Amino acid sequence: MRQSAYRALTLILVLSTSAVSVALFKPATTGTAMTAAANAFLASLSDEEKAVALQDYDAPHRVDWHFIPKDARKGLKIGDMNVDQRKLAYGLLKSALSDVGYDKTTKIMDLENLLKQLQKNGPIRDPYRYYVTIFGQPKADARWGFSFEGHHLSLNFVVEGNAVISSTPQALCTNPAELKETYSEKFPRGYRILKQEETVGFELVNNLSPEQAKVALIAAKAPAEIRNPGKTHAPNDAPVGIAAKDLSGSQQQSLRSLIDVYCAAMPADVAAARRKQIEDAGFDKVHFAWAGATKPGVGHYYRVQGPTFVIELVNTQPDVAGNIANHVHCIFRDMAGDFALPIE
Repeated sequence: MRQSAYRALTLILVLSTSAVSVALFKPATTGTAMTAAANAFLASLSDEEKAVALQDYDAPHRVDWHFIPKDARKGLKIGDMNVDQRKLAYGLLKSALSDVGYDKTTKIMDLENLLKQLQKNGPIRDPYRYYVTIFGQPKADARWGFSFEGHHLSLNFVVEGNAVISSTPQALCTNPAELKETYSEKFPRGYRILKQEETVGFELVNNLSPEQAKVALIAAKAPAEIRNPGKTHAPNDAPVGIAAKDLSGSQQQSLRSLIDVYCAAMPADVAAARRKQIEDAGFDKVHFAWAGATKPGVGHYYRVQGPTFVIELVNTQPDVAGNIANHVHCIFRDMAGDFALPIE
């Protein structure tokens, strides 16, 4: 009897200890990590700095976004922070992105150093000319927003109940898209930050049959820019191009891979939520459209649109050295509404 009781007690202790261990080591959600990082950043600021970095959630400029060079932007500039504050700001950014997304983002910022070197009389180029804004109080029981923005970057998030409920607009851009010569050890020939965004798209369009290509190709010339840059919402029009249901199994996998390039910039839980929304809404309803050349070095554009999202990439502008079609703008947007604001 005593031995049985001892075994039962031992089992209870083991199970209890395991439950405590699971509770203690359960991975934090992205929203939880962002809330903690946002509060750490805000705690490092003076009252004057906080007045710039912390805005009301309903402030009109929460939806004022763009990736072009601008003289003034909302938020506190990285260049106006001290070293410790910068570390905390980058920590907040890192909490909102995957390792892949953070790597791309910081490399885009670092590319400003090359643009500064090459554009002697151009716009101000500065890797510290990026801005952090927090909208509302970062609390577990509140809705709050986070913006990180500057030249060729606009990342926007809304957190509620420690969950990320919006992660768009997500804009990543590069100039040059590919370095045509070696400028330094850091910037070698062939350096490409957004390589997958282009190469996976080219692989898909060039794997279409002639009949499929007739449906997918929507224009002989690529547009100059993605649609609705700087506007609160993406265009709410019907998708164009070829539907996923009309693609072969391998082509559908390529399309999924292309979508995943954009989802993979986000942490695992946010990326998984995006993928689930896409599948739940019907992957067969996703459309792939292409405009312009189907080879690099000539203006090209693609759009991937489903009921829940739209992706666009355009590469028509010359780079800073004058190489044509070597300047990429690409974006992921929510067809239900960016910034956690429903499309009316």
